[in-house]
Amino acid sequence: MNKYLNSLSRVLIAVIFVVSGFGKVTGFHEMVAMAGAAGLPLPTIALAIAALIEIAGGFALLAGWQVRWASLALFAFLIPATLLFHAAHLGDPVQGRMQMIEVLKNLAIMGGLLKFYVDSSGESASVVARPEVEREDRRARRAS
Repeated sequence: MNKYLNSLSRVLIAVIFVVSGFGKVTGFHEMVAMAGAAGLPLPTIALAIAALIEIAGGFALLAGWQVRWASLALFAFLIPATLLFHAAHLGDPVQGRMQMIEVLKNLAIMGGLLKFYVDSSGESASVVARPEVEREDRRARRAS
């Protein structure tokens, strides 16, 4: 059951990034203009990199390939995206409420990405995620 839920959760989060990345590609000139107006330096290059990270990271999550690094890259991508494009407008009387929803959505996605990172980190992650395993291991070693 967990196997299916893990796959489903990766798919659900991956879709957000794949759709967003392709949206940047298909509306590239409009997105560059918006990013430039927001004060993003080198908006053409920055947007191309953002689309690449979203598409590649999204497909990696979707396929279950290099999940640890894909989730880390997407997490790192969300930090400046959230701060520059959403948190910066929280005080705006027109956009404030919608931007708060965007910030909270990104924080929730970041939580899921951190979970993927921890779950795919191997043995150390399972011990951190389940401290009872470490206690049982110590008891078994003492008993032998």
